[in-house]
Amino acid sequence: MLLLGAGASAAYVYYTAKGSLSGSYSAVKNSNKTAITANKPISVLLMGTDTGAYGRTYKGRTDTMIVVTINPKTKKTTMVSIPRDTVAKIYSASGKSEGVQKINAAYTLAGAGGAIKTVEKLTNVPINYYVTMNMGGLKKIVNAIGGITVKATFSWTDSATHSSFTKGTHHVNGTKALAFARMRDEDPQGDYGRQKRQQQVITAIIKKVMNTKSVSTYHKLLSLVSSNMKTDLSFDNMLELAKDDRQAGQTVKKTTLQGTGVYIEESSYQVPTTKELNRVSKMLRKSLGLSAKTVSNYNTKENKLNVAAGFDFSDGNNPTYTLYDSSGSTTTDGTTTTAAGSSTTGTTGTTGDTTGGTTGGTTTTGGYGGGGTQGGY
Repeated sequence: MLLLGAGASAAYVYYTAKGSLSGSYSAVKNSNKTAITANKPISVLLMGTDTGAYGRTYKGRTDTMIVVTINPKTKKTTMVSIPRDTVAKIYSASGKSEGVQKINAAYTLAGAGGAIKTVEKLTNVPINYYVTMNMGGLKKIVNAIGGITVKATFSWTDSATHSSFTKGTHHVNGTKALAFARMRDEDPQGDYGRQKRQQQVITAIIKKVMNTKSVSTYHKLLSLVSSNMKTDLSFDNMLELAKDDRQAGQTVKKTTLQGTGVYIEESSYQVPTTKELNRVSKMLRKSLGLSAKTVSNYNTKENKLNVAAGFDFSDGNNPTYTLYDSSGSTTTDGTTTTAAGSSTTGTTGTTGDTTGGTTGGTTTTGGYGGGGTQGGY
């Protein structure tokens, strides 16, 4: 009788938890979606929108975009952050070009399916699933798991939220975790420093959640964040990931797609070199058990044309970058800003918006710039 009661209770928790996700589940057109099975590596595009807290209620842009691969065989997880200001050719879920924009506009212009397609074409890596969460969801999930531990590499007070951190290790609640992940202006590395802290927060959350074995705990988490999250992962998918990939979540390799800072039409962008695009593509493909493929896309074509015209990627003083094909470029409100077939030349700035991270021993200082892509997998 006790066993029957326990079984009925477990079944109730399971179906209640599954029901909690119904409001968050949102399927998108994705030709690379695959079943989650034992020992099969998968990729997930994590997107954090700049809404859901601080009084922001609009759809938002994805200022956080991280490609995560989970490989149960190698017991490793790989995280690659894509700078929000990387210039990209935006695509719809069906592969139609929506113009050239900063990559954080892909979600706003073309939805989650378009963001997936845009990242796939940028990296030449198949994306199997996505998770979109706003700032309110991050706060709730951190509070639900009892907080997380983060490490500040320097002391600062955020001018926007007035949150303060001293150099060292801190156990933080949801509000402090959000402040830790969002600060940019006080970081010497600007958006690149913020990306490192975002990866740190996400890694801490993953490790805590992966060590949770209780279905009721997942129910609590999903109930709390259901209104702040959208995903095409089903509840059963999540349970399968939690069951098979706990060990993979213990070893996390983190990096960022590094760009060179430029100005284009008085706006700052990041332009990743062709070498850097291939580095990131190779890393992600290897983590999925795929062979490397040379990236050949919108970015690499623009890079080749610019280098031929004398552009120097080693110039850290916001060099001029030209978009030779900026057909149908749009703003985030859908307004066309560049005529089809025209070229756009970036103006040279005297100071940059941020100091870039370091890749291969080269530190880049400046604003932002980048590109979208084409190509198979």
